[in-house]
Amino acid sequence: MLEIRVRWVLLVVVGFANLVGALVVLLFATFVVPDPPLEDRDYVHQVNAIAFFSYPVVAAPVALAAGLWLWRPVVSLVRDGGEPDRRQRRAVLLGPLRLTLLVGGLWVVGAMGWAVLDLVLFTGRLAVKTGLTCLLGAATTCSIVYLLSERLLRPAAALVLAAERPRRIRLPGVTTRVMLAWALGTAIPVFGLICVAIAALAAPDINVVQLAITILGLGGAALLAGVYVTYMATRAIADPIKAVRKGMARVERGDLSAEVAVYDASEVGQLQAGFNHMVAGLREHERLRDLFGRHVGEEVADLALERGDITLGGETREVAVLFVDLTGSTRLADTRSPDEVVGLLNKFFGVVVQVVARHGGWINKFEGDAALAIFGAPTQVEDSAGAALGAARELAMRLRTEVPMLDAGIGVSAGPVVAGYIGAEQRFEYTVIGDPVNEAARLSDLAKSHEGRVLASEAVLELAHLSEADEWDLGRSVTLRGRSRPTRLGTPKPVVVEDAEEPRTAPSLPVPHPLRWSRKVMLGVLVLPRAARGARKQDEDE
Repeated sequence: MLEIRVRWVLLVVVGFANLVGALVVLLFATFVVPDPPLEDRDYVHQVNAIAFFSYPVVAAPVALAAGLWLWRPVVSLVRDGGEPDRRQRRAVLLGPLRLTLLVGGLWVVGAMGWAVLDLVLFTGRLAVKTGLTCLLGAATTCSIVYLLSERLLRPAAALVLAAERPRRIRLPGVTTRVMLAWALGTAIPVFGLICVAIAALAAPDINVVQLAITILGLGGAALLAGVYVTYMATRAIADPIKAVRKGMARVERGDLSAEVAVYDASEVGQLQAGFNHMVAGLREHERLRDLFGRHVGEEVADLALERGDITLGGETREVAVLFVDLTGSTRLADTRSPDEVVGLLNKFFGVVVQVVARHGGWINKFEGDAALAIFGAPTQVEDSAGAALGAARELAMRLRTEVPMLDAGIGVSAGPVVAGYIGAEQRFEYTVIGDPVNEAARLSDLAKSHEGRVLASEAVLELAHLSEADEWDLGRSVTLRGRSRPTRLGTPKPVVVEDAEEPRTAPSLPVPHPLRWSRKVMLGVLVLPRAARGARKQDEDE
């Protein structure tokens, strides 16, 4: 279809434009511009008619052959496809201009030959009339050829401009199009009126009715042609801008796949290409931001993008720290294949990341089979201590349920740390340094041998809101490895489960979990022995 469309540019557009130009010349020469005084008017008209209709017979084959020769690279590109070479790029982008120059050259040759014929056979005034009317027809034809061929060649231009943006080809821009539209819609009819005025001054005997008809004809042609040509010229500029505006609206809605076809080699085409380059840059920026956020965390990525200029150092912040570490990772690597180990670790860390993110925390780093989560840096978290404690309780429960083949110890601490960028100018990372980090790591080691696998320091319980602190019990104090002062340990309270109403028949007692006692079981342990002693005492009294 594109090949057919390209061939139609040569056949239909050129034929239509020359037909319009010929009609302009015929109307101007016959009805609009009055003839100078002539001895034999009929003979003059007969000679000029023969010259007028004979020239296209000679010029049409020349125009067709030259046009086909100029159009060969364009046809081969749209027929065969592939990467356009330099010759094909120039043929497509310069095609409308070359075709216009070819047609205009043939019209100039015809105008000069017609004028010379009238000058030799008749009078100089008649030669001026025929020459000017031919130039008016040439301007009309050239304007139509360029505007229509440029519009019909847009798909082929899109193929060329999508492959490479030519920078050494100087092409007519928006200004040229507007000037052509002005010439076709305004300048040519006004020039015709000027010619009529000159003829009226040179020949005072011109009929007033004929002069009025001439002026009305030229004025009406100026109005009609001006409206059509101006519409075509504005559409040639407005269509690409409208496509860019729609693309910008899609980008504004978050659709970074928006792209517009670049089919214009002028300033408008540069706007189209610039929009595509901008969106491509946004896509690359978003991809890098996503990768950066996955590597260091979305909070740190947003902080780095907001500040722009990153300097080494940090600031003191009150944070809560959660440290989770696998138990028996060496045995795990020894008894399973590397692929299985990686799959289990990814499943394990997936649960950790989900729980920490749900409670407003941030994974600072993965250390082999361990993870360090921070609550309160780099972004502030309301009740960071309570968030860390809640995350620890939920994490212990979900790990037992979702990754039962792995065992891990969880430690929670809180206090002042230095949060900032640590490293060198060439390579650095955002992290936290302080005693709560060390304490949480030691608590996670100790929790591996604790029944609930979760331990928290007294400091984090004191900082947490009561709604979360009430879910924990304080126990004994221990001196953790590498620390000089003791740490009082906190453990989650046993979860109390409400039993459903039991049926009256076949009553049964539930089997107690080591960490979960139902209210009815507790009632049986504490109340039933006391009731039995009361019954025995009553029997003795009787």
